[in-house]
Amino acid sequence: MASFTLSSHSLPTSLTLNTQTPKHPSSQLLPTPPNSHFFGLKLSHSSTFSIPSTPASFSLNPSIFAKVNKGSKPPPFTLKDQDGKVVSLTKFKGKPLVVYFYPADETPGCTKQACAFRDSYEKFKKAGAEVVGISGDDSSSHKAFAKKYRLPFTLLSDEGNKVRKEWGVPGDFFGALPGRETYVLDKNGVVQLVYNNQFQPEKHIDETLKLLQIR
Repeated sequence: MASFTLSSHSLPTSLTLNTQTPKHPSSQLLPTPPNSHFFGLKLSHSSTFSIPSTPASFSLNPSIFAKVNKGSKPPPFTLKDQDGKVVSLTKFKGKPLVVYFYPADETPGCTKQACAFRDSYEKFKKAGAEVVGISGDDSSSHKAFAKKYRLPFTLLSDEGNKVRKEWGVPGDFFGALPGRETYVLDKNGVVQLVYNNQFQPEKHIDETLKLLQIR
């Protein structure tokens, strides 16, 4: 599970901020308790969030937006699953596939999402679809996570976030928090749905099933 420290210096260089000094403090720092969990990541004791009280002018680099869109074929991948076995995207050709990227094992939002996929797994099977979860955790972490929550589907280890970057999964909080994004591919490997929602992890299941059950 990842730990990180947020500061005002963690903003990417692609953001151009208004540097004019206001008359009143421009932000309020909210400290987080030691070893607290915030959706997808474990926060260290020195972490703080800066919440602007006045809007900042900035420009966004378009490269942070998803490269894989509806109607496209995503880049292939070959990763290890929770048992250390090598799994390629081509393995799933010929059937619908749900690929969901999530921040990290054993965090509140990711656990809710994984268990929601588990609880609806029979519905995915009935629709003829496979479910695959991907995060930057290693295979041993995935194995413990899958065993603890009795997850019946494949978890893939994307250490270094290579596949996440190739698919263009956007991050949150200026890239400090890995994004939570789900893709539904049809039997030909073409993307039919891209769904992003960091703070309502269980809605990923509702949206994917809504698509699969009407096809």
